[in-house]
Amino acid sequence: MNTKLTLRKTVLCMAAGLLLLGGLGALQTAFAAGPEAGTPVAAGAAGETVSFVKGLASVSKSTGLYGFLLAGGWKALLMIIAGGVLLYLGVVKDFEPLLLVPIGFGTIFVNVPFAGMGSEHGLLGLIFRHGIENELLPLIVFMGIGALSDFGPLLASPRVAILGAAAQFGVFGTLMGVVALNALPWFDFSLKEACSIAIIGGADGPTSIYVSARFAPHLLGSIAVAAYSYMALVPLIQPPIMKLLTTKAERRIVMKQVRPVSKLERALFPLLVLALCALLLPSALPLMGCFAFGNFIKESGVIERISRTLQNELMNIATVFLGLGVGMQMSGDKFVRLDTLGILLLGLLAFSLGTAGGVLFAKVMNWVSPRNPVNPLIGSAGVSAFPMAARVSNKLGLEADPHNFLLMHALGANVAGQVGSVVAAGIILAILGT
Repeated sequence: MNTKLTLRKTVLCMAAGLLLLGGLGALQTAFAAGPEAGTPVAAGAAGETVSFVKGLASVSKSTGLYGFLLAGGWKALLMIIAGGVLLYLGVVKDFEPLLLVPIGFGTIFVNVPFAGMGSEHGLLGLIFRHGIENELLPLIVFMGIGALSDFGPLLASPRVAILGAAAQFGVFGTLMGVVALNALPWFDFSLKEACSIAIIGGADGPTSIYVSARFAPHLLGSIAVAAYSYMALVPLIQPPIMKLLTTKAERRIVMKQVRPVSKLERALFPLLVLALCALLLPSALPLMGCFAFGNFIKESGVIERISRTLQNELMNIATVFLGLGVGMQMSGDKFVRLDTLGILLLGLLAFSLGTAGGVLFAKVMNWVSPRNPVNPLIGSAGVSAFPMAARVSNKLGLEADPHNFLLMHALGANVAGQVGSVVAAGIILAILGT
């Protein structure tokens, strides 16, 4: 009974408020139409009349309900529902909440009719133009990723770097998938659009955003959502592929313990990566340089305050704005298209190919060097979904043998995959230019 009474009161209050707004709108119209300020006019004098109905209609046409139902805003309404789904996945299912929650709110903000959040001077428009379009926020995120990364497992077992490279097959395999889609009459991706979509195969969200912001900004929303959604779904996507491509005996392979890595090695490695990038692949320097900078700050150990800032405050702020900026590109008119479905399907293909490429190449390594075998499960960690992919490899290893801990080996392949995804992006940027 109390619930019904409360609902009745709410409806009556809303109706009274609407009537009041309509009256104010009519009064404003009447005074604005007069020949002198504050002087109402009669019907027909300047083409305006004092009309309560007109004021009410004017107010009603500025409501979100009118925009959704009568002004062709069904696509925006659909995207607001999609934003709610992203919030559900981030909060309830804990799928990459750091990114999916800001992207979800950005999606809702930009699709509210007449709010102007995505306009040139709106909040999301400013974030996108000054943070993503000029590539600032992805580079700041890469500094934070570098400060969070540990190259120790890779340095202790350098051969796993090959697995990081093999997993990039997802990038170039997806390019072939785009070509196949273009054979259908409903799809027509350009070369730059195809390359932007293919980077999803690196399983690296900031890299995907960086490349698509340069080559296909109109596809940035769908590419970013595909990249981060599939990264969050790594525990669901990878295990069936890993089990399909390996035998139980292979999943039980015990790898030798990695050697300890000195502090000097850790500090010099990001400088070595930076030097090689500057000499051989300058187009990847913005991404690789920021990554190396963050890692060197951490490993040098002399600027602890900056290291903590990169890992926490700066990384969190950049991530929030990056998510909101990506959400701006998820407006209904840009996202509700057949191209989006194609991108989501290609993203799934990219992750699957990357996982399969790493696992299969680990088996090739065992065929070449049978005396020091590699557990093929760590090959799937060659994708850049750090550290989720490494945890999945370790989990499946423990399922096959409760005493077989693969985490450190898998982390080595995982950080190699991060470097590999940047290299793949650098190659694409070098081929197609800026």
